[in-house]
Amino acid sequence: MSDSKKNNIILIGMPTSGKSTVGVILAKILGYRFIDADIVIQEKEGRKLSKIIEDEGVDGFVAIENRINSEIEADRTVIATGGSVVYGKEAMEHYKEIGQVVYLKVSLETLKKRLHHAKQRGVVMKDGQTLDSLYQERSALYEKYADITVDEGRDSLEKVTGKVASLFSDNSKN
Repeated sequence: MSDSKKNNIILIGMPTSGKSTVGVILAKILGYRFIDADIVIQEKEGRKLSKIIEDEGVDGFVAIENRINSEIEADRTVIATGGSVVYGKEAMEHYKEIGQVVYLKVSLETLKKRLHHAKQRGVVMKDGQTLDSLYQERSALYEKYADITVDEGRDSLEKVTGKVASLFSDNSKN
């Protein structure tokens, strides 16, 4: 089997880890297309993520996110996913089949600095869930599904983008 089916780059990680920002720039550097999975969900559902969560609840949103992500077809594309995509087994299995899954890892300390208004951003949190418990729960899933982990440390998003691009720049000359 040729690797042409696995020629996408799927970015996973916590909200504010820079998936969309890194994804857009990475796509330009590599000459790939770019898909923001959250925007695809909004387009297909005809409502904002926060409205979907409000209307359907967390579990309903996760089911919609899982279904839509598992149907995304792409070729030579960088796909920025929503932070909660890792709750969808079918979506993640689909992504593992069509590309390399890159986990943009941020520390809990960095996350707390960046994420002041979690609910406003449409962060999927169950009632009573803390950012600390969310971070622990998701980190295990990101690690499980990642083909490559890029620890952001204290690097700027530009530097993180450079790190990810260097991992794939050899492949983009096909």
